[in-house]
Amino acid sequence: MKIGIAADHGGFELKKSIYLFLKENGYEVIDFGAFELDNQDDYPDFVIPLAEAVAQKKVDRGIAICGSGVGASIAANKIVGVKAALINDYFSSHQGVEDDNMNLICFGGRVTGFAAAEEYTQSFLKAEFSGAERHKRRLKKVEALETKSDVS
Repeated sequence: MKIGIAADHGGFELKKSIYLFLKENGYEVIDFGAFELDNQDDYPDFVIPLAEAVAQKKVDRGIAICGSGVGASIAANKIVGVKAALINDYFSSHQGVEDDNMNLICFGGRVTGFAAAEEYTQSFLKAEFSGAERHKRRLKKVEALETKSDVS
C-alpha cells in the first residue's frame, strides 16, 4: 500500500515519527513535505498536493498533519474525491473508513501523541470500506454536493 504524508511546522515532528513507523511496517511512503522545520510555512502548501494525490489515486491513502489537524482537514476536503477527517480516537480511525470510505486521516501535531497517532494510523490503514448499501446511499448524497447535483 502506498501512503502519502504531509505536514506543516505544527505537525513536522509527528510526521517524522509516523513516516518512520510506516516504513518500519512495510508501507511505501510518499512524503509531500515539509522537509525542514520552518515556522512560517503554510499547511495548504503541503496538504493540497497530498489530497490531490489521494483523489487521483497516486497514493492509496493519505495522512495530513498540522498543529491542530483542523486546517489540514478543511484544506483536504476542498479537493473533490477526498474524504478527510480529524481523528482523535481509535474507533473513528477505522469506522471512518468502514462506514464513510475515508481516504485521508488528519492529526494535530500539537495535540496527538506519537503512540496514539501510530495506533490510529495502523487502524486507519487496515480498515476497509464495508460497502453496505446504507453507507453507499449516504456517500452518494455527500458526493452529489461535489457536483452540485440533486442530493435527494
